[in-house]
Amino acid sequence: MAELKNNALEAAKKIKLLAFDVDGVMTDGSVTYDENGVEYKTFNVKDGHGIVRMNKSGFITAIITARNNGTVRHRAENLNITEIYQGQKYKLPALEEIMAKYNLTYENVSYMGDDLPDICILEKVGLKCCPNDAVAEVQAVCNFKSAINGGRGAVRELCDFILDAQGIEKIATVSEGKNS
Repeated sequence: MAELKNNALEAAKKIKLLAFDVDGVMTDGSVTYDENGVEYKTFNVKDGHGIVRMNKSGFITAIITARNNGTVRHRAENLNITEIYQGQKYKLPALEEIMAKYNLTYENVSYMGDDLPDICILEKVGLKCCPNDAVAEVQAVCNFKSAINGGRGAVRELCDFILDAQGIEKIATVSEGKNS
């Protein structure tokens, strides 16, 4: 376990892009529908604050998700997430498009996912991350496993880990009138 932690720390020093799945990572994986079929998601404000700090520290942030949902777009806009790709059944081409746009290599990328569709990205990136409650197959691939479940602060823990690894001070930020 210590070897994986050291590997994660070294990988975190090279990160320029943080990409995230949504369901099970930025949310707890629950999907709620009202009687009209409208879908609702619940996000964690601590995770949001971590993403806002990463943006303000010069990192590129991205969402790559298989589902297509207006709530996700609203959350991404609210947090000023740099890139959002929804409806991506196979996620790797979306990541490669982002990497090409910003001239990045896999070692510059951190990705947090929780389920089987995320493995295609996790196998390639430098910092392979998952929440505590990710499926076993994902946990086996990752070099950073949050102590916290998805939608409960796992994203924030990752953000803090990368900031610490790169020696960037974790300062309080104001989300410019938007909620984190």
